[in-house]
Amino acid sequence: MKALMFGWEFPPHILGGLGTASYGLTRGMSIQNDLEITFAIPRARGDEDQSFLRIIGLNNIPIVWKDVKKELVEKRIGKTMSPKLYFDLQSHIYANFNYYPTNELGCLEFSGRYPSNLLEEINNYSIVAGVIARTVEIDVIHSHDWLTYPAGIYAKNVSGKPLVIHVHATDFDRSRGNVNPQVYSIEKDGMDHADHIITVSNQTRSTVIEKYHQNPAKVTTVHNAVEPLSAEIQAIQSQNHTPNRIITFLGRITMQKGPEYFVEAAACVLKKAPNVRFVMAGSGDMMNQMIHLASQRNISDKLYFTGFLKGQQVYEMLKSSDVYVMPSVSEPFGISPLEAMQCGVPSIISKQSGCSEILDKAIKVDYWDIEALADAMYSIVTYPSMYEYLKIEGKKEVDAITWEDAGLKVRRIYDKVLSKTNNQS
Repeated sequence: MKALMFGWEFPPHILGGLGTASYGLTRGMSIQNDLEITFAIPRARGDEDQSFLRIIGLNNIPIVWKDVKKELVEKRIGKTMSPKLYFDLQSHIYANFNYYPTNELGCLEFSGRYPSNLLEEINNYSIVAGVIARTVEIDVIHSHDWLTYPAGIYAKNVSGKPLVIHVHATDFDRSRGNVNPQVYSIEKDGMDHADHIITVSNQTRSTVIEKYHQNPAKVTTVHNAVEPLSAEIQAIQSQNHTPNRIITFLGRITMQKGPEYFVEAAACVLKKAPNVRFVMAGSGDMMNQMIHLASQRNISDKLYFTGFLKGQQVYEMLKSSDVYVMPSVSEPFGISPLEAMQCGVPSIISKQSGCSEILDKAIKVDYWDIEALADAMYSIVTYPSMYEYLKIEGKKEVDAITWEDAGLKVRRIYDKVLSKTNNQS
């Protein structure tokens, strides 16, 4: 079976959980020896791990025919794509796109991030997707997150192959209900055109059914998982060489993640346990607001802001922490608590997070209940037996949650939609 996946992030260039989930799922699916995955992203850089799938960067796909030599193609994009594939793609340009500003190879430029002209990049992505779908041999199309739903629809119309969309989050999660009509329209259009919808939690499944009016029979939950720790990460030692206990928030400092509840709870804990220090690791549009709130609560000297962390830095922070906290207001899943528990770090998560559906060895509180959150923080750093139990049993629980199992569930969905398509034809 050949699957064409459309994504927006892929390690090592990630800006959030979407890239981590895309990597984990595709790697978990790679144990299925009869499955080939082509994974398209806006911008390929050549340092992505392609040992278990093929990466295609949309920035290397021509939409305007140019009379170019193989040597120029090799020079410009040889590190990320073979010249043969470039010329195969060039022969499948399906319309006159000369009015688009392309480079000397006839390719569009993509930022590979979330730029101010994001809707324009989403539209450009769908145009390029049409060239891919006409060129690459595929059996099923799989679009990750709303950014690639238009590409999935376009590829389905071009190829006639079934479309599976993967809902990693909805705009109801990102906006606390203040939904952007354009984003909602793109999300619903993707769901309406999909042959099947995968959600990362039952919580998200309910949102898809109730808010986007989808048939429950068409929506299946496949919970996320976590990659096993490499020997390099396992060897990382704690950098905390002080007697202070460290409680960490690690993620985007945005409305969705509930950072203000972390700061308020930290102020409560410090009234009873002055030897605790707090870390807010990440970046986001509420960062300055959180710095100001910490100052208002008189805890600026005990709450540290690290900025955005990635790769090994994340695990260095986790391994230096005594407690991990994710007080998300609305979290479709939330992989970071699993990563923390993998490192033996007791975790506190909001009941409003998707991962709470599969985690029993973490403390769960309502995001808004600052007193309960503060009590949980204080208890873990104060009572050694509680700390040890959550550390040991939490790691055992998370080690049993694998991407291979998630990949097998996705494969069953592929088989189901293909069987249905074949029966209809």
